[in-house]
Amino acid sequence: MQILEYIHVNVDSIAKTARFMEVAVPDYPMRGGGDAEGFGPWAHLGDESSYMALTEVRDSKVPAEIRHIGIVVDDVNALMERLAKAGFEPTDLSALNEHPSRKRVYYTDGNGLDWEFVQYLVETAAERNDYSQ
Repeated sequence: MQILEYIHVNVDSIAKTARFMEVAVPDYPMRGGGDAEGFGPWAHLGDESSYMALTEVRDSKVPAEIRHIGIVVDDVNALMERLAKAGFEPTDLSALNEHPSRKRVYYTDGNGLDWEFVQYLVETAAERNDYSQ
């Protein structure tokens, strides 16, 4: 079986993305970090099987080619409540209730990274991956 282990992104501020993620996905904590000679500050946010690697590069901009990063969550409404309390507003609610098998909502973190959070409402892969609607 193959699974995506991590994605590595340069950001202007590790702290901004780390703060966003600790509110959005509390089970995806800072798992390590440091200051690598020649590369600068870095951090890994995630769990034992997958993570997001961040390297702090001042004045980094998110490339237009990165549309968004998708994260599966158990409860989109609870995520939205946590983010609202922390001062984050959704950037797109259009897919929240448009499909009977999933709920999706989009946010942008303090570095300009766009995130899609999806809650699946069904168990079968065929229903989760139904694109007919």
